[in-house]
Amino acid sequence: MIQVSETAKQKVVTLMTEEGFDASKDYVRVGVKSGGCSGLSYELNFDNKVDEADKVFEDNDVRIIVDKKSFLYLVGTTLEYSGGLNGKGFVFNNPNAQRTCGCGESFSL
Repeated sequence: MIQVSETAKQKVVTLMTEEGFDASKDYVRVGVKSGGCSGLSYELNFDNKVDEADKVFEDNDVRIIVDKKSFLYLVGTTLEYSGGLNGKGFVFNNPNAQRTCGCGESFSL
């Protein structure tokens, strides 16, 4: 399962609305792809359809979809949002990551 902090939820709802999505029925698609300085990078997009191979979760009233391959890397992750001096953006607090890069956008196991 993937959890969503209250701050991340608020930002997700705002961004989804700005991009023409409905947070009550559309999804946040999170995933992992090869790349980044640590080997794997996070992806976050909005989507209005679920693929057959997707896993669907809901936490804190945010509907999340993850493809099966990415799910293995993201189990137990909490999606947070940081607006601090070190930069704004979504942060993946991933207990499976053994190493992350300085920007927090990539990781390795």
